[in-house]
Formats: sequence, structure tokens, C-alpha cells
Amino acid sequence: MRAWLTRVRPRVTVPVAILAVAVAGATATAVAPGADDPSYRVIDQVIEVPEEPGGDTAIGLDTSLFLPDDAPGPVPAILVAHGFAGSKETSREEAAELAEAGFAVLTWTARGFGASGGRIGLNDPDYEVADVTHLIDWLAERPEIRLDGEGDPRVGMTGGSYGGAVTLLAAGADDRIDAIAPRSTYHDLADALFPDASGGGPGNGVFKQMWTGLLFTAGSAGTQDPEGLGGLVGPGAPGTPGEDPDGGGARGGASDADAPAPAPDADTGSVRCGRFRADFCAMYEEAAEKGRPSADMLDLLHRNSPASAVDDITAPTLLVQGMQDTLFPLDQADATARALRDNGVPLDVMWTEGGHDAAEPEGRDTADAIRDWFDAWLRGDGPDEAETGFSVTRPQHVSNGGRSTRQGTVPRAARAEDYPGLEGTDTDTLPLAPAGSARGQDGPQEIVAPPGGSPAALSSVPGLGALSRLGGGLPGGGGIAVDIPGQTAVFSSDPLDEDLTVTGAPTVTVRVGGGGDDAPAEAVLFAKVYDVTPDGMATLPRQLVAPFRVSLGDGPSDVEVRLPAIDHTFAEGHSLRLAVSTGDMAYAQPDTAATYTVDLPDTQAGLTLPLQPDLVTPRAMLPAWTWALPLSAVIVAAALLLLGRRRSGPAPADPGLADVPLRIDGLTKRFPNGHLAVDDLSLRVERGQVLGLLGPNGAGKTTTLRMLMGLVRPDAGDIRIFGHQVVPGTPALARLGSFVEGPGHLPHLSGRANLELYWRATGRPLGESRVDEAVRIAALGEALDRPVRTYSQGMRQRLSIAQAMLGLPDLLVLDEPTNGLDPPQIREMRDVLVAYAATGRTVIISSHLLAEVEQTCTHVVVMDRGRHVAAGPVADIVGEGDAVLVGVDDPAAVADRVRAIDGVAEAEPAEDGLVVRLREGQGGVARLVAELVSSGLDVHRVVPRRRLEDAFLSLITAGERRVGERAEPPPPGAEGRIAGAAETSGRASARGDTEAGERS
Repeated sequence: MRAWLTRVRPRVTVPVAILAVAVAGATATAVAPGADDPSYRVIDQVIEVPEEPGGDTAIGLDTSLFLPDDAPGPVPAILVAHGFAGSKETSREEAAELAEAGFAVLTWTARGFGASGGRIGLNDPDYEVADVTHLIDWLAERPEIRLDGEGDPRVGMTGGSYGGAVTLLAAGADDRIDAIAPRSTYHDLADALFPDASGGGPGNGVFKQMWTGLLFTAGSAGTQDPEGLGGLVGPGAPGTPGEDPDGGGARGGASDADAPAPAPDADTGSVRCGRFRADFCAMYEEAAEKGRPSADMLDLLHRNSPASAVDDITAPTLLVQGMQDTLFPLDQADATARALRDNGVPLDVMWTEGGHDAAEPEGRDTADAIRDWFDAWLRGDGPDEAETGFSVTRPQHVSNGGRSTRQGTVPRAARAEDYPGLEGTDTDTLPLAPAGSARGQDGPQEIVAPPGGSPAALSSVPGLGALSRLGGGLPGGGGIAVDIPGQTAVFSSDPLDEDLTVTGAPTVTVRVGGGGDDAPAEAVLFAKVYDVTPDGMATLPRQLVAPFRVSLGDGPSDVEVRLPAIDHTFAEGHSLRLAVSTGDMAYAQPDTAATYTVDLPDTQAGLTLPLQPDLVTPRAMLPAWTWALPLSAVIVAAALLLLGRRRSGPAPADPGLADVPLRIDGLTKRFPNGHLAVDDLSLRVERGQVLGLLGPNGAGKTTTLRMLMGLVRPDAGDIRIFGHQVVPGTPALARLGSFVEGPGHLPHLSGRANLELYWRATGRPLGESRVDEAVRIAALGEALDRPVRTYSQGMRQRLSIAQAMLGLPDLLVLDEPTNGLDPPQIREMRDVLVAYAATGRTVIISSHLLAEVEQTCTHVVVMDRGRHVAAGPVADIVGEGDAVLVGVDDPAAVADRVRAIDGVAEAEPAEDGLVVRLREGQGGVARLVAELVSSGLDVHRVVPRRRLEDAFLSLITAGERRVGERAEPPPPGAEGRIAGAAETSGRASARGDTEAGERS
């Protein structure tokens, strides 16, 4: 960060009367995005906030709160801010989508716009940013909103353009904001409106006159959607138009029609302020007259920009910037990204096809990315679920005789793990020489600045993104650009030998001289790079131009110019053309006529081009061999596989095991690195059992399950399902359902559609899926017909279990089915599994949650270092141990009396009784009971206290003592410790259910 950037954010104090936020005219209306999807309701109200910092008066903000109808409890909230000259209605469709995804969403009309009170302060920290803090305070009082602490709601924030800036500013001012997703916004409004590609510093920039005039005109006129300036209100909600939608349900509360009419402000002279603050109007008038900002204006713009707050941002940030944007180009997002990266903030940077000049709104991929970002950071495990790094949306193109043809946008097709900045991770220098009529001439090229700055070159028309279509839909968003002969110096490269993709900001050093004694002391010039086809058609990528000032002394001055940042592929056979002009219609220029000379410092000078090789996008219309060759390989592989199956088919079925769900005998697997994952494992599982497969990390549990499903080939041993040997593709696997290491669901499809799609992939008739029964057992309910992206983690796990249950397999194998679930969800999952086994089927689960296994499973198998350690019913594995639980009325009151009994080593009160540990050789439990009764105590029960966790740790510890030794194989009948319980499995299951209920 530059040293002169300082943080100015005074603390706002508000009288107690105003801190108690008043809600005027609140109404609740059930609203749907369409007529047939009432999945959320909307509450429209006016929320009062302080009119001035520390003042006693208040203004009203027009707000809408979207609440999902089927939320199981308090949910995270998202604030959605609108673009400049917009209103809460501009954000309505985006808010509706987020509400459908299960979030509470608050939209509001910023002060100075629509039906909200106050005046426009351009995101002043004391006004618009402080308003966000009060809105968060209001959310913290709503019972529907999830809290992280008292007064601290779980909240995210997003918005485009003006709304993106207030998102960043609010995140720096209020650390209660947990995640943000600003879009197409600015880092420093002073740099954005007064840019200088030569890095001249504050006050040296060139006035972006047309864009600034449009912004102030819109604010002065009080308009909500300026006619013909669709991009002005912001880049548009992701996947939706930038305009105010007509539909979307009923609207209550104050409307935009209630906005106060703008009026001239006597304090501002000739500028009609409308709802702008007077100090902004005066500063704008001065800048418009002089073509330069005052120091006060620069300070004010900087203070009201994210640049002043970004050092304080700690919230994970998804930073989306449109590449079709002459108002806030990519360099603005780059400055923000660099600062956030220095903060160590989790960061994902997206360059998209959107922007203020885009002919179409941001793509569907942007909306999905924002929703996924909030899913990860507001209700998921952010670091594990959120995708961070850098991505670029690119149009596919093919080379055809030196011409490029646009084939359509590939959403987020190009991605890298880290954001490289505008310099890229690599560079290439392309030599330039005078082009066209200037080629071959000696010395610098002479260009003229006309009197009054008119006519001037045309690069773009701010806000009218549809004009970019006039360029024929050219790659890189190119449209019409016009340079005036005599006003432009031109340099060109040789045709490219191969495609060249530039990602970042190219740089070039030019030499500028004055044309005579009466030449001005400085020149204002404009540089841009064209993509030129072999037949001479020139395209200006993204319609971007770089203005710069250069001081003219006694002789020519060399100045390094950073050209606009782009992501653009210059096709093979194309050339690059550098144009340096004396004017551009979008910018202010000096009225004085002048003549300048432009040259390159030496004959080998050229463009330095940033590259990002890690970003790779597949090309369209590939040659036939690129798909024919892989297809041939697939056919050959299939033939080899079929031949292999014929040579090594499964062994004949064992009739004696026809009713045994699973038998494993001598199973062994060693991986190529020498690791022995499974070592001579044998076990047998009967019908109606819920078997827990236990062991520490690396015990071989998952490898065993993979071999059981035919996914991994064992080195030795035999696996049989109902008597049939397990080999890849064996029909016996149709009787097995599995969920190992998490199946992937398509988030945009409903749960039902996901299940049907999965079942079709099996090739079996849909009628055999028994999807309704699987869904009933998994208790998915009405959620089955909602998009999976709206599911909680628990519901996604239920869907995964239902997927494994399709066809109601006789053997259900689940790896960590309760992973990521909270205690109520774990209890629900336990009920699902017990209910499934109660139908006479068999369930095998692998889990680290020993207390859960103890309550769910009838039997367990303990593994350590790939070997069988113990197996049997849970009660047998747990055993009695040396501790018992004595049920008495007042454990604390009688603890001392029990400690005095001979043979008692310890007696400690617990919630459900007195935990007593006995000394060895002192008579055991029988003597303890006799002593308790004889002492006159009322004893309700005496039961073993040892838990499965204790038994498990004892078994594993004993195994560790045998490290390096080859343990004896399990004694004959060891597997029968499971199988032998088959006759009583129903009784054991019932007992297990009863005990689990008592423990719960």
C-alpha cells in the first residue's frame, strides 16, 4: 500500500433513543419468484437510522427482508447492496435466489435514493457505511437469524459497483461480517475517476469526464434506472438483468414512487445537486471546469473508497470483476486483491464477462459462485469447502486462416491456484515498429491535439454496453473504436507465429516530445493496444484505453505506460498494434491546440506482455483424431477387460453361504509402496446385524470396504456376498448398496432428480429402484423436491444414505455416515440405520465416533494395522471392567458412605448415579451390593460402567505393545463370535435399542 493512504473512520455515537431501531409500517407478505414457488416470504419495512453522526434525528431506509419458509431453525443472513442510482428492487431477483437457497436476505435502498431518506454521500463511512452497521444490529434482534454471539449475527454481504464498494467498506468497519462477495467495484474512487497510466500519483490523473458526468447526473436527477444507461446502476445481479424487474411477487411498504423530487441546492451555485450532498456538487463543478480534482476532492473520494478500509478487512472475500468495464477496470480489483492477500484473507478472484459496459449481465456461473461462497463460509466448513485462487471466464475460439470466430463463453473454465496480479507469472516482450504510413519513416511520429480537444478518438461510450455488439461479437468483447488521422501515432508487431494469451496489464515505454516553443508544459495522451487480423481488421479488446500525463521539459521525455489489464488471446497470424492518441471522447482534455512527437526509445523496444501459463482453456472444433484416438483406446480397453474377465471369472457360488450377507476369509492387500493395508483379515456378518468396523487411522477400514465393493483387487483372500465371490462386475454386487468417502450430488438438481439419475446409471429398470421406500427410511420428506444446493449438511448426508439404499439392498455399507453432522443430525441418522436393519437387512458402518457406534451397532469388529484385533457383540467387547454405576437418589450425599466400604477404591458422583471403582480381590460387585443394602441405602440399579471407548483403547494399546511382532492368528471360531450370535441377533438388536434409548 502507498504510504499516503491513511485510515479515516471516526466512531459514530448515537443517542439511546435512536439505537432502539424503529420499524415503521412493517408488513409481511408471502412472495414467490414466480406464481408457483412460494418458498420464502418477504417483510417490507422502513428502518430508522441516525441522519447525522451523533445526531438526534433519524431518516428511514426502505428495506425488504426475505425469509425462507422451510428453515429448520435460525439461518445465516446476507445483505445485498444495490448499484448507484438503483434501489432495493434492483436486488430483488438476487435476494430471491439466495432466499431459495436457505438464507435470510436483507435488501435496502441506500440513503439518497428511492424511498429512503437522507442525501447521497458516496459511501461515506459516517453515513452509508454506518447504515450497514445499524442494519446488522437490527438483524441481530430477529429470531430468524443465526447468532455467533450476543448482538453478532452470522452475516455475509454482497453487491455490485456502488454496492460492492459499501460491501468492502462495511467489512472493514464491522468485524461481525463473516464473508463478502463484492462485484465490479472500485478500490479507490479517486484513481478510478482520475486515472493515470504513468503512475503520476494523486491529482495527476486524467478526468474521466463522461462517466463522472453520468454518475452525477443520475444522482442529481434522482432517477432509479436512467434510460439507456443500463450499466449505470451496476453490473447487474449475477445471472439477471441490471434493470429493476417488473415481476417477482407482491411489494409492500414504501415504493420508489414515494421518492422526494430533486430540487436545486442554493449552496452549490450552478450545479443542480438533487439529492447529492452539497460538498460533492461543489467539488464536481470545480473538477469539471478545471479538468483536475482538487486536493479536498481527492481526500474525500479516497476516504469514501475501500482503499481506506481494506487493511482492516478479515472476512473471506470472493472478488468478482467484470472485464468489460471502462468505469472500474481490472486494475481496481487488482489493488483490492493485493491488499487482501497481504492481510492473509481467504481470497478467490474471478474475472468475468460482466462489467458496466457489458451488453449482457454476469453469467450464471457468477451467481453459483457467490452462493457457494456463502454456503462454505456462513454455514459450512469454509477452508475445506471454499474454492480460492484465480479464475477467468474466456470465450472459446478457433483459428481459421488467421480469423477468430467466437464460439461462446466457457464459465470459469480457466483457473489457477493463486492470483498472479496484473504482472502475470511470466512475461514476453514483443518488438514494435512504426505501422502503416509511418513504417519506414525516420524519427518520431508527429501528432496533433486539435483546438478544444475536438474531434477526439472514440474508444467506448460509457454505459452503452450494447454498442460492443456492433463489432460482430468479436473475441474479447471488442466493438467499434475510431482513431482520428493525424492525432494518433501507431506501432505494430510482426504477425504471431502461434496463439498468444495475455493475462494482465501490458506495459510499454514511449518517448514524447513537444512540437515547438509554444507547446504546453505537459501532454495528455491516450494509449491502447489493438488485435489486428491479417486483412487489417482491428479490434480493441474490451474497449479499454489508458490515459496518461507526461511532463515536457527541454527535450523528449520517456514515460512507462501501463496499458489496461485484459485477458485476451491474440490468434496465430494476428499482430498487435499500439496506438497513442491526443484525445479520447470519454475523457477531459486541454482546450489548447498543440503538436507532439511520439517515438519508442530504441529500435528494439516493444510491448511487455504478462502471461499466466497455468490458466488453460480447451479449444473448440478439435481435429477428428483428438476424439477418435481416445475412443479407440476405450474400445481396446473394454475388449481387454472382457477377455480378462473370461480368463479369471469368479469362483462358483457356495450354497452353504447363500443366506450369509458377508464372509471375508484371509483378506490381504499390500500397496506398491510396500504398505500392508490389510493383513489376513477374516470375519462373518449375519442378517439383521448393524456391524461397526472400528480402528484408528490407517487400520485398513476403508481399504477393506473398497475391496468388499470390488473397487480394489485383494492380493489374497476371499470375499463372498451371499455365497458369491466378489470380483469387479459380479452380479452379487447388485445386492449391495454403499456410501464410501462421499458421493457427489449435482447441486442444481432436486434430490429426487439426483436419485433417479444415479439409478439410471446402473442400467437397471427404474421400477426396481424403490426410491419412495428409500426416501421414507432416510426421512428426506418434502426436501426431496428441492435443489440439493439448499440442503443442510445433514440433509445431504441423508440423500447420500438414500442413494445407497436405492433398490433396498440386502447389504448396506457406509463409510463415516455421520461425518460433519451435529448431534441432533447424528441421532436422526442412527434411527435411520437401526430402522433399516430392523427390516432383516444388514448394515456395516465404519466410524470414529465410538459412543455413536455403541448406541447404533449390535456387533463390532476392531482392526489395527490391517489386522483383526477383536470381534463380537458390543456387550461382549465392552465387558464389565472394574467400574460400576450405582443408581442412588442423591449421589453426592452418600459418596462418603460408599467410599468407607471395604473393597471400594473410588466413588464419584455422576449425573445418573455414583461411579464406583472396586479394588481387585475384594469380593467384587456381589459384595458391594450386599454392603450397600446392609447400610440402608436405597439402590435402584448396579450396572457396568465401562464404555466401548475404554474397550477400544485397551485393545489398540495392547496391539501397540505387539508392534513388530507377528501376532498369532485368531483362535478357531473367532469369526463365530459374530456368527454365533446370529440366532439371537434380533434379541441383541432389541436389547441394543433399549440400552441406547436409556443412554439417550
